[in-house]
Amino acid sequence: MYSATKSRRRDEPMLDRLPELTHYADTGCEAAASCLACPLPQCKFDDPTWYQAYKRADRDRELISVYEQEGLHVIEIARRFGLSTRTVHRAIQRSRAHISVGVN
Repeated sequence: MYSATKSRRRDEPMLDRLPELTHYADTGCEAAASCLACPLPQCKFDDPTWYQAYKRADRDRELISVYEQEGLHVIEIARRFGLSTRTVHRAIQRSRAHISVGVN
């Protein structure tokens, strides 16, 4: 006769455990000390590509701010941020594209 609850072997993992019985250490990540205190709108582990773009956008805003307010040359900005001049040029180009479209 077939049993509805199949017994598992000791070496097999429990696939459908209750959350209360699962050990979870909330160690956080570089964005926050714990997941419950995270300021991100989405978890960086859920979509790593999104997180990379999110970090790049923050860096680009800061880079453009320095470029516009301090009037530094691209080479000086690249040295300050530890980037290549090509990366700085790309950030400036993206900024100009957003301004021409009217997106902030």
